[in-house]
Amino acid sequence: MSWDVLLLRLPDDITSIQGLPDEYEPAPLGRRDDVLATITRAVPEADLCDPAWGEILGPTWSMELSIGSEDPVGSVVLHIRGSGDDVLTTVFRLAEVLCCKVFDCAEGDLITPGQTSGWYAFQQFRDRVIGSAQ
Repeated sequence: MSWDVLLLRLPDDITSIQGLPDEYEPAPLGRRDDVLATITRAVPEADLCDPAWGEILGPTWSMELSIGSEDPVGSVVLHIRGSGDDVLTTVFRLAEVLCCKVFDCAEGDLITPGQTSGWYAFQQFRDRVIGSAQ
């Protein structure tokens, strides 16, 4: 079970997915090699041995980066497990260096550093589900 967020390029004035036309196509993030190099510079501990599926490990969390094999890279999906607010720093650092916005797949809209309730809701849901399974 993971909290999934999507990093994608959107115009600066877009603050909600609701404001996008149905046929909108986000701009690509860039050439595959450039995207991988940017991630490595921003998060040197990122393991990109498999350039389509990276991993970053934090003290209490892990993050898988679904980059895919397309060139240019269209978006990156982050699959986040664990707990701890420091993971949000990494999420927004990646978004910043890739010139992206962060879409919370569970909440269904864009999030900003001050608006991360989806991360907390995910942890509560996970803990409730895991607790009931024991």
